[in-house]
Amino acid sequence: MQSKLLRGTFILTVGTILSKVLGLIYVIPFFQIVGREGTTLYQFSYVPYTIFISVATAGVPLAVSKFISKYNALEEYAVGRKLFKSGIVIMLLTGFTAFLIMYLAAPVLAEMSTKGEKANLDDVTTVMRAVSFALIVVPFMSLIRGFFQGHQSMGPSAVSQVVEQIVRITFTLLGAYVVLHFIGGKIVTAVSVATFAAFTGAIGGLLVLFWYWYKRKPHLDELLVHDKGTMDVSLKEIYKEILIYAFPFVLVGIANPLFQAIDQFTFSKAMAEVGKAKVADSYFSILNFESHKIVIIPVSLATAFSLTLVPSITKAFVAGERNSLNHQLNQTFQVLLFLTLPASIGLSLLAEPVYTAFYQHDLLGASVLSAYAPVAILFSLYSVTAAILQGINEQRFTVLSLLLGLLIKLSLNIPLIKAMEIRGAVLATALGYSAAIVLNIIVIKMYARYPFRFVWRRSLLIAIFAGLMWGGTKLSYQFLLLFLSPASKVQSVVIIVLSALIGAVIYFYLGLKSGLARRLFGDKVDRIMDKLKWPRRRKTSETR
Repeated sequence: MQSKLLRGTFILTVGTILSKVLGLIYVIPFFQIVGREGTTLYQFSYVPYTIFISVATAGVPLAVSKFISKYNALEEYAVGRKLFKSGIVIMLLTGFTAFLIMYLAAPVLAEMSTKGEKANLDDVTTVMRAVSFALIVVPFMSLIRGFFQGHQSMGPSAVSQVVEQIVRITFTLLGAYVVLHFIGGKIVTAVSVATFAAFTGAIGGLLVLFWYWYKRKPHLDELLVHDKGTMDVSLKEIYKEILIYAFPFVLVGIANPLFQAIDQFTFSKAMAEVGKAKVADSYFSILNFESHKIVIIPVSLATAFSLTLVPSITKAFVAGERNSLNHQLNQTFQVLLFLTLPASIGLSLLAEPVYTAFYQHDLLGASVLSAYAPVAILFSLYSVTAAILQGINEQRFTVLSLLLGLLIKLSLNIPLIKAMEIRGAVLATALGYSAAIVLNIIVIKMYARYPFRFVWRRSLLIAIFAGLMWGGTKLSYQFLLLFLSPASKVQSVVIIVLSALIGAVIYFYLGLKSGLARRLFGDKVDRIMDKLKWPRRRKTSETR
């Protein structure tokens, strides 16, 4: 049973990561097809859509899977099926309601997002309405994923996620290309087709789930035969339990889109007030689409790895195992920093060739990416500290910390944009996230009685290693610039690969030599070292 659970978790993790990677890579060809004008329109629609979809699904897969898993363990299979049947109706209703609200509110959202010019307003409204159709399908699909996960069947969710992304990306790229290059359509039509791809992708993912349901229904029906039937849980109790569990995940899920929404609704107006109205939209695209898509890369990988440790934190806290809890928290924070810190400062250093490789050579875009990249550390820390609050059953403070962060972002965004333009928006985001993280850390210290001294010391060691890595990468980067130009896409890729390789070798050599990598990743490091014929370092008495 344990091996089946681990295998399922691994499959779902791989599927999620692959889905995220596909969702990041497609921006390279998409930018080449629609240009900055297209990505600006695209982002205007996608930030509200992300918020709507997060609220409409309301953390459903996690909540439903936990609920069904709990009652399946008690052999009360009918309770889970009861949730599933009523949930289908509710998710269809919430999805259709979210679609109607976004579709009808699109003109208002467009006016809040733009400078109010009629043509621009109509274009943004059209694109927002095109993406809103996906809201009908996605909540319903999320419920089915949660149902399968609750039966420890992770394959359907993983495969449907990947298929959804493949269909969406294929439709996005082909649709935009055909509109612009075959039928001579306008850019707003191309972007509308690209955003409507969210609906076609969801249909693709849903068809996969239907196929799995058809194949596995006999087994699922067989479970009902063995149902004990000793519990009669009302729908009111079912949904109360699900909402309590799902609410914190909703907040964590929409934190980043809400920060982006503040930029969307204030950036153009603030730029117009300082006489930069003509460049406001292109600057917004650089900030909220082009740079943000790249910055999220290290966040996705590091957070996914760190969050795998959160269930063990919950178990240790509930059991009152103080030493185990402290050890798990130590591991979580160290793994997060060990992975995110070098990735974000390396991205900041190589911003110019990275920006060229993804989009085009643009010194402004590169400078924004360089300033934005370190904020990835804050994105990761917020996600993990919020998840830890969930683990120690103090998720109520997640609401407070998010509201504090958003209040700071909202208060400082316009004055900082007026003073520093794009960098002002980045700084306001950093300050908002920092405040939220500090509050989360205070709560963890108070309620988990967790001493941060060890993590502070280890963080200093990781920072020293990252600094040495930065120095080595910087020297190699400057040397490569003597022969290669970051203005060329091909040469930029060569610069990135060689510089990043040198930086990674320096960083992981220091991690291995100090024994830090083994303490964090255990047997995985030993296996890698054996394959590389690397002499093992003798284990010390320190196990933390």
